[in-house]
Amino acid sequence: MRESVENLLDEAAEWCRGKNWLARLPLLVYFVYVLFRQLADPVYTSVLGGINLGIHELGHLVFMPLGQTMGVAGGTILQLAIPVFAIFNFYRQKEFFGMALSFGWISTNLFYIATYLADARRLELPMVTPFGGDNVIHDWEYLLSEMNVLQYDTAIATGIRGVAVVTMLVCFTAGAWLLWKMAVNKNLVDKTVK
Repeated sequence: MRESVENLLDEAAEWCRGKNWLARLPLLVYFVYVLFRQLADPVYTSVLGGINLGIHELGHLVFMPLGQTMGVAGGTILQLAIPVFAIFNFYRQKEFFGMALSFGWISTNLFYIATYLADARRLELPMVTPFGGDNVIHDWEYLLSEMNVLQYDTAIATGIRGVAVVTMLVCFTAGAWLLWKMAVNKNLVDKTVK
């Protein structure tokens, strides 16, 4: 395991050679902003909110043929699966900064899920559905009721928010390390050229 991590870090450091850290810095700063906004206001929605919601609703359609429970859970499943897929796809392409930012994307989804989950008993959030009509199911009220754990909605949501913070910190740590490596490698290249 340790050797795999060391190999990954070596690959990432090599990838940083010649990359422009200043062009990527605003993206990492944006995720710092998103974290502070999410912590201050649980219903805050970042620029990624519309994309995340669209993926969530698509997940209901994709998983609907597997039954009602999977159809309801499918929104959350796909909402998390797509950014995880992005991490693996960026790794396959050796796009390490994209990998780091994908952890921030997962975090925005986890914050959304936590907010939605915490509303399971209150049912105060406005519901969105691509199907229209008044018969809208609150995903988490349904799922937690099915599992007989509805009374733990806010506790589970708090745990998910904690994971969201950790995931965002992975984004910051990995992203900052990559930017630092880009800056250091650029300085080494500049000194070699002179």
